[in-house]
Amino acid sequence: MPKGPKGEKRPADAIGLAVMIGKIATGEVDDETPDDGKDPAAKAMGAKGGKARAAKLTAEQRSEIAKKAAAKRWGK
Repeated sequence: MPKGPKGEKRPADAIGLAVMIGKIATGEVDDETPDDGKDPAAKAMGAKGGKARAAKLTAEQRSEIAKKAAAKRWGK
């Protein structure tokens, strides 16, 4: 059975999926995503850490990091 991006089960046939999407859109069925098992506080701290790191880097350092990342992505 197909799974959504968070591992939730979805109908395998196209018509069943269309019906489910319609029910979610009208509010007849709740589209609940399961808990990913991660601590919400830890996720918040991770986001803060990335912003703090970006703020302390110089423009040249950010540019160098971006160039290395692009080379990795496009070098495959």
